[in-house]
Amino acid sequence: MKIFLDSDYAANKNARGIVYRFANETLVVTLEDYLRENPSKTEADFAALKALSDADYHETDRREYRQTWKNVPIAGMGEVFAALDPTPEEAFALLERELTYNQKCELAMMALEKLTAVQRRRYLLYHGKGLTMRQIAEMEGTFLNAIHQSLVSAEKKIKKILEKA
Repeated sequence: MKIFLDSDYAANKNARGIVYRFANETLVVTLEDYLRENPSKTEADFAALKALSDADYHETDRREYRQTWKNVPIAGMGEVFAALDPTPEEAFALLERELTYNQKCELAMMALEKLTAVQRRRYLLYHGKGLTMRQIAEMEGTFLNAIHQSLVSAEKKIKKILEKA
């Protein structure tokens, strides 16, 4: 009777015959039943049919497993959602980091406002866009040394502002 509690594949594979499961009943067709109903068939025909049945049940079992292995009961989802909610300490740390980031942004904007228009443009092209000093010099039609001096001066001003903060 145990085979009827197994999966369809296990029930069919472990049974002496071919297992057919329906919504309201399970039938097992044995070799004797098969030969009685099909007198022109042989044991080899039954063995081939049994192997085909096993392969079909196995493929169905694998397909269902691939489809449903990630399913989680709805009752277990509460724990998942609870794990996603930050603790008060984590929420405070996140808020603190966000405030710190916003303060840093304000400080950076304030520092950029203290630069001359030329220094700000060159600083943003160099650090923001990632252009080389040579590219900036060619773009502005000036000497490489002028770009270098402008960037050094801008960095000194920014450093001084950040040290005060």
